[in-house]
Amino acid sequence: MITSREAVEELLDRIETADVHTNAVCTLHPDALGQAEALDAESAAGRTRSPLHGRAILVKDNVDTHDLPTTAGSLALADVPPPARDAALVQRLRAAGMVVLGKTNLSEWANIRDGNSASGWSAYGGLTRNPYGLNRSAGGSSSGSGAALAAGLAPFAIGTETDGSISCPAAFNGCVGFKPTVGLVPTAGVVPISSSQDSPGPMAMTVRDAAALLSVLADDGVDYAAHAVPGRLAGKRIGVPRATYWGYSPHADAAAERAVALLAAEGATIVDHTDLPEIGEQAWADELTVLLAELRHGLAGYLAGRPGDVPRTLEEVVQYNRDHADLELAHFGQSLFEQALEGPTVDDDAYREARDRCVALTRTDGIDKILHEHGLDALVTPSYAPAAPIDLVNPEAHPGSCTSATAMAGYPLLTVPTELAAGLPVAVSFWGASGSERTLVEIAHGYELARDRSTGPLPEPTFPTFV
Repeated sequence: MITSREAVEELLDRIETADVHTNAVCTLHPDALGQAEALDAESAAGRTRSPLHGRAILVKDNVDTHDLPTTAGSLALADVPPPARDAALVQRLRAAGMVVLGKTNLSEWANIRDGNSASGWSAYGGLTRNPYGLNRSAGGSSSGSGAALAAGLAPFAIGTETDGSISCPAAFNGCVGFKPTVGLVPTAGVVPISSSQDSPGPMAMTVRDAAALLSVLADDGVDYAAHAVPGRLAGKRIGVPRATYWGYSPHADAAAERAVALLAAEGATIVDHTDLPEIGEQAWADELTVLLAELRHGLAGYLAGRPGDVPRTLEEVVQYNRDHADLELAHFGQSLFEQALEGPTVDDDAYREARDRCVALTRTDGIDKILHEHGLDALVTPSYAPAAPIDLVNPEAHPGSCTSATAMAGYPLLTVPTELAAGLPVAVSFWGASGSERTLVEIAHGYELARDRSTGPLPEPTFPTFV
């Protein structure tokens, strides 16, 4: 049996040889081998902290680590002392005996800085590339976490999602991404965007591994991996909301149709055309109002606790970027930051009314209503179109996605790769009600087993320069 030290040595070698292509890891832990040796000694003494004891994990660089920089991709947080303490979720990783291998690059400030940002780029970490096509986006904002998993740089990673930031890089890079119900995994020590939508979660290469990591992150006494067993698809009722969530990508649609057929063949009951209310212009505006108000409030609270000479408010971050525009604003601006400074605060009626409309549309009149009316266990949709080419000049083009309804509702979303389309990964996402993580694991694992029997897991990436 391989020791933790041996596994970490192999991963460090892999990072040295493969991450020159992807640029997924922005900071390596200088004592990763020491961590592994200490955990091996515990194992030899008969102490195993958890099923993930001795396993290595990469942590997104907006999650506090007391012994490594936490920058959110910004130079404003780069050359200062690390946070005084680990984020609550990192404390749980260490308590479970996991080796913190390092930090992964992200879309700067988790992609909330500007409406025309480039996913996978940060001033601190540079540009992360997709291992299935180095000219293709690694998605965002958990870009490095997704690319690192696909490239074999670690078996586990942490992502964070506000609206798509786990699901998108999971889909683009062909790995599993699990955005839990908001509140299941603590956000203390995570650089915030939105108190009502932020949700850290596990990323891995299989549903079972993602579920095992969720058990550590949630620390609620539930063994989520115990639900990743065969035979749980039979009798499940799964809805297919075609309006809005299908039809924007022939590649994604074709793969999702095959996934639905596999679900049905395994005994699930497919309920078609279980459509949700359209997320129109008012809803998009409401979500942005909520996010920007909560960002302004939450970021000031977070920055107040950081040691060293750092900005303390969003206003000071905006000024820092202006003062360092040659580096920070080289590829895109900070229009959303500036809009947040001019918009409603969390104490304003406009904010509360916008949040109430988001909840009513996506929960009361949306996911909850559809699940109840049709007696459904979950919904399934395509996740995203295949990854678009990287473009640091023009705005990114994403024809559609699956994430906004669950994001506004604060509900879980489990994304699983299906196949390669034109050489690039595509995926399906399973939606559920609040607290339905165990059911989603059962469904997603059942699909994964059926996929592997049918076509096998996705081929490993070959790092082509052009797709």
